[in-house]
Amino acid sequence: MSALLATARCGQQDAWLGPVSAETYRAFLASRTGSALGPGFLQCASWADVKVGWEARLLGWGPQDGAGPGELSGVALVLLRRFPGTRKYFAYLPEGPVADWSDPELDRWLNPLLRHLRAEGAFAVRIGPAPAYRRWNAAGLKMHTGAGRHVSDVLTCEVDPLGAAVAERLRARGWQRCGDDGEDNDAQPRYVFRVPLAGRTTDDLWSGLNQEWRRNIRRAHKSGVEVTVGGAADLPEFYRLLKITEERDGFRLGRSLTYYERQYAALNAEEPGRMKLYLARHQGEILAAHTMVTVGRRIWYQTGASADRRREVRPSHALQWKMMLDAHAQGAEVYDMCGVPSTLDPDVRSFGLLRWKLGTGGHVAETLGEWEKPLSGTTNQTLYRAFQMYMARR
Repeated sequence: MSALLATARCGQQDAWLGPVSAETYRAFLASRTGSALGPGFLQCASWADVKVGWEARLLGWGPQDGAGPGELSGVALVLLRRFPGTRKYFAYLPEGPVADWSDPELDRWLNPLLRHLRAEGAFAVRIGPAPAYRRWNAAGLKMHTGAGRHVSDVLTCEVDPLGAAVAERLRARGWQRCGDDGEDNDAQPRYVFRVPLAGRTTDDLWSGLNQEWRRNIRRAHKSGVEVTVGGAADLPEFYRLLKITEERDGFRLGRSLTYYERQYAALNAEEPGRMKLYLARHQGEILAAHTMVTVGRRIWYQTGASADRRREVRPSHALQWKMMLDAHAQGAEVYDMCGVPSTLDPDVRSFGLLRWKLGTGGHVAETLGEWEKPLSGTTNQTLYRAFQMYMARR
């Protein structure tokens, strides 16, 4: 038995872990996308084709080698990045693994994963547990904005006991959360904004918007803003607007046009319509462009871009309203507007993004964020410290 297969067969009480085919992997994910709590798009098999410079592994937990999707209990897309000058890898499971986080015996399936990755040459592992932790509604947060204030300073309207339990279980096993404030630029955002759609009518969605949003949507429609779904040929225009937006709003995603073209091609090759590009035109000119990603009953507004010209006609508000209506019509249970900053200080520049999303009437959810752990061994510990220094300098 090879070293990799030897590590896949674990102790008597451990789950079996090993490579699975892309077909089996996709079938398992499809069986878990029936609710808003299904897997995120970063664990889709196609995401491996987006991440150039990383080696990908599709793994599954099951009763035995060759298990079918109905027999698996979990899967993981693992991205491996080689540490320069070595044969060692940093292992990354974005928003994964897709496993049973309610299991109080995490070691039963987590240990086989760590053993497998160690045998692959990984010196450290980063994971993104699925459970949420806390939630705040928009109205409550708007009442508590102020100098130096943060989302965590406000009394929550909901705490998920599973999220709290998973965090404690991970800490007890030596895992460390990435970024103390939840805004580590190298990790997925810990705070996200979500608009619930399940059980709501379009009238409910409209009444959930604040007065400013409703007024701006009406203004866009009255001004003649037209919203359409574009295609791959429109990505260069989206990217041009994105660079304008980054310069104006003071952030940098660090992604190229090729990245978005690759993402669009990979996600839509896996499932047609998985990634869409929405365009807002006024007098024939594209003034805003936003991307949307769909996996089962979860829909994400991923990236938005807009021009500096004619902002008074509110093209982005028209885009978001159309995207929200389309998500509702598709039967999505949640419209995820992705990451937001944790600040509630109006004088902090990044607060503007949170303020804009609060107008939709959704809620801020604190996820468990991402967690890292160096694997045992002196060499791995040394490489992990060097890796942390490298990331801090970058």
